[in-house]
Parts: sequence; structure tokens; C-alpha cells
Amino acid sequence: MVRGLAVAVVAAGVLAVWLWGRQITRDGGDLHLREGYVVVGPFDVVLSARVLLPVALAAAVVLWGPALARRLGWRGLLAASTAGAAGWAVALAVNGGWDALAAPMATEYEYVADVGRVGDLGTFLSTYVDSVPVGSADPWVTHVSGHPPGALLAFVFLDRIGLGGAGWAAALCIAGGALAVPAVLVAVRVVADEAAARAVAPFAVLLPGAVWIATSADALFAGVTAWGVALLALAAARAPSGTGWAHALAGGVVLGLSLYLSFGLTAAGLLALTVVLVQRSRLGWAGVVRVLAVAAVGVALVAAVYTVGGYWWFEGIEVVTQRVRDGAAYADREEQSTWFLAGNLAAGALAAGPAVVAGLAGIRGRLALLPPAALAGMLGSDLSGFVLGETERIWLPFVVWLLPATASLPARSHRFWLTLSALLAIAVEVTVRTPW
Repeated sequence: MVRGLAVAVVAAGVLAVWLWGRQITRDGGDLHLREGYVVVGPFDVVLSARVLLPVALAAAVVLWGPALARRLGWRGLLAASTAGAAGWAVALAVNGGWDALAAPMATEYEYVADVGRVGDLGTFLSTYVDSVPVGSADPWVTHVSGHPPGALLAFVFLDRIGLGGAGWAAALCIAGGALAVPAVLVAVRVVADEAAARAVAPFAVLLPGAVWIATSADALFAGVTAWGVALLALAAARAPSGTGWAHALAGGVVLGLSLYLSFGLTAAGLLALTVVLVQRSRLGWAGVVRVLAVAAVGVALVAAVYTVGGYWWFEGIEVVTQRVRDGAAYADREEQSTWFLAGNLAAGALAAGPAVVAGLAGIRGRLALLPPAALAGMLGSDLSGFVLGETERIWLPFVVWLLPATASLPARSHRFWLTLSALLAIAVEVTVRTPW
């Protein structure tokens, strides 16, 4: 009863935000969501025989996913969940045609457009901020200029190993999004137990946010961040052994890399802190501090490399902040800032889906600490005033950490909630022309 009420309240809230956004545009306001009223993209139904692919995949996961998750070996479960998540994202995307997978990465706004501009890496890093301002002589494309250089470097390195172009860039994003799933399952197993992780697995596969995993660079960011957090969870569970310290250092390095993918991922530090603090009773405060200190060394190593290369993170965020204020859409969006406070959350709710909302209504125990940490990161982003729309993709690195809430759902209800999640994802893909 409580779970159903929670889902109904959130659904009503999303509908209210949609109606509010529609009224704003009818009154002459511009939300810059490409004619959308919550998520980016106009209402335009595209229904073809290809929709049978996600329908068939969803049906298979609903019917056999929970049982399979209980029976597979642990490594087999991680592999199957990764493949299932990737398949689900691809199956949704191809409803718009087989070329829909690579098309988003081939636009003039995406990272691939600027790969050819990068020559010597030292020169690239030391002069990166010069091309960020709106009025610069040779500005980076939209997505490059709004992020630290690591995001573009990911696609540059892909190109330099012979995997250039929009198709391989799309594959990297899908792989990143899919690899977030085993990272979350690993963390859930450490924080709670294996049974909880196995319960979460089918919901992680059928995440509605998969609509924006194929293909958005934020999916790549989600995968990198998730593994940084998972490694710290393992570190806290295994410290003070050598393996524990190695995991802590590796987790710090991976989280350090995430800071140079997106400035917004600084809030993932809340998740990292949570998975360590949950082991406080075993480690003691001194042990918690040691794990975090080793992880901090890993972060510092990454920061040192970029700084020596010529890129200063704090200067970068200052320049990007000013660029956001100078952007063509900022004034219009700031005028509707009250709507965006609600609109951002509504878009995030759609990406998370009804199963997560229902799970949040009943989560308890140590696992109950993870979703609030993710929600805190999302709320911080919302209240910053600099994230105005597009949170259905921007918040993917946090949305995946809401999935542990589904472990609280009664086993007898799993098929019902999986079905609702799948139907939501298919409905969005069929009715909204998202640019990702």
C-alpha cells in the first residue's frame, strides 16, 4: 500500500511538472528542451516492428530474470547483468532505426566533433580553458566546453588506438553505462549481502534510464564513477589487508579520473564516503580515516598528472561556470529556475523508474544509506542553479545508485515492478524523440 502510494504521488508530480512546463511554453517561455516539457525531445510517436526487440527482451527478463539471478554463479551474474544492460539500452535505441545508435555521437555538439583538434597532449591541456569561453576565438563544441578535458580525452584515446568515429564512441558510452551495473551489484553485496545484490540485478538490467545510456557520454561517466565507488566499498570491507589498501588506492585513482570527466561528479564523493563509513563498526574511526587517506592519494595522483600537464581543475570549473552564465539558453532557463527545480527531479524520477520509487518507500538496514547519498548528490546539483534540464542523462551516475532500493521489494512483486519499469522505458522511447 505504501509503495503504491509513493509511486502514485511521484507519477502525479511528474504529470504536474509536465503540465506546468507545457503552460510555460504556451505562454511564450522557452525551456530549451527541444519542445519537451520534462525530458529533452518533442512528443513524436515512432512505432515500428523494431519495438518488438525491447518488448521481447523485457519479457525475458521479467519472466526468467529473478530466478536466473538467484541461480547463476556470482561471476556469471555480473557478466549476464552487464550484457543484459547493454542489450536493453541497444534494443531501446534501435526503435528509431539501426543508425540511431551512432547518430547522437555524430552531431556537431558532441565530443567526436573535436577529436581531430587534439594534437600534442601537453599543449592541449595547457591551452584547454582558452577555448571554453563563449567569446573565445576557436571555442570547443558545446559538450566539450562544458566539461573538464578528460571527457574529450577518452574519445581521443579511443581514436588513437584505431577506434575512431561516432560508432566506436557510441560503443564506449554503452559499455560504460552497462559496466555501472556490476559495480553497483558488487557494492550492494559488500554493504548488505549477496542475496540483496541478486535481487537488484534484474532491476539494474531494465533500468528506464537505459533510454539515455545509448548513447550519452554521461553513461560512460556513470560507469567510471560506479567502479570508483565499488572499489572503495571493497577496500573498506577488506582493509587493513594489502588487498584492501590496493583497492582503496585504485578506487581513488578511478574517482580522480571521474573528476576530470565531469565537474558534477564531485558529489559522488558522498557515495564514496558512505561505502566506507558503513564499515565503521569493523574498522573503527582510525580505519575509516586510513582508507579515505589512501583513496585521497589516488585522487591526488590523477590531479597531479593533469596539473603538471597544464590544466588546473579549479580554474577549469571557474571558467565553465562563467560559460554557463554566458550561454544563449541560460537567461531563458534562469527565468524559469523555479520550474527547473521541480523539472530536474521529475526527469530524474523518469530515469529511475517506478521500481526504484517503490523500493525507496521500504528500504532499511545498511543498504538504506546508499540511495540517500545519491539523492543528496542530485539535490545538490538541483539547488546549484547551474543544472537546468537534461537531468535524465546528466544524473545517470547518481540514478544507478538508487537501484539498491529495489532490494527491499518483496520477491512476489518483482515481476510486477519489472514490468512497470520496462513499460515506462519503452513508452518514453516510442513517444519522445530524445537526442541521445
